[in-house]
Amino acid sequence: MSVAIIDYGSGNLRSAAKALQRAASGTGQNVVVTSDPEVARSAERLVLPGVGAFGDCRRGLDAVPGMVEALRESAITRGRPFLGICVGMQLMADRGLEHGEHPGFGWIAGDVVALRPNDTALKIPHMGWNELDFKSGAHPVLDDLGARPHVYFVHSYHLRPADPTHLLAGVDYGGPVAAIVGRDNLIGTQFHPEKSQKAGLRLLANFLRWRP
Repeated sequence: MSVAIIDYGSGNLRSAAKALQRAASGTGQNVVVTSDPEVARSAERLVLPGVGAFGDCRRGLDAVPGMVEALRESAITRGRPFLGICVGMQLMADRGLEHGEHPGFGWIAGDVVALRPNDTALKIPHMGWNELDFKSGAHPVLDDLGARPHVYFVHSYHLRPADPTHLLAGVDYGGPVAAIVGRDNLIGTQFHPEKSQKAGLRLLANFLRWRP
């Protein structure tokens, strides 16, 4: 059983791999970092990290021959568990509006738009620890995180889901911001679970056990 972390030149791969390897300890799951679409296609689970601008990340993925198609086949056609982290979550949207308009995967309906907090004292990028507010019913990947866990964010844009049922958790940063989105076998976090200590490791461990 393998967990593929997708390497397309735009992710915090070392931290993500280390956290997932720790979460996978004792499970028999092999965590691999790969830029090979065939490895991604054959993996039991997929993790797509992302750091930087939406358009740059999309271009980076498109530059890896066959990778976008492999992700779509695995996550959408075969229904394998998929976790997007930060811009990896944003790429699941219809489009990103950072420095122009860029196409997303269209897996979670909505746009990625600039943060515009209604408190001018709040800085952009949003950077630091914030408390999650769970929005929907119970979800296996969110089990045992506690009632209002604190997690670590670094971002200037956020996904605004068109369907409120796709919003699993939010955070208040001068207004509502989507922190976790998901549907079916897909889930994404705007925050970095690999940097979110106990709550982040629990979420990753839950993802590795999740059977949607």
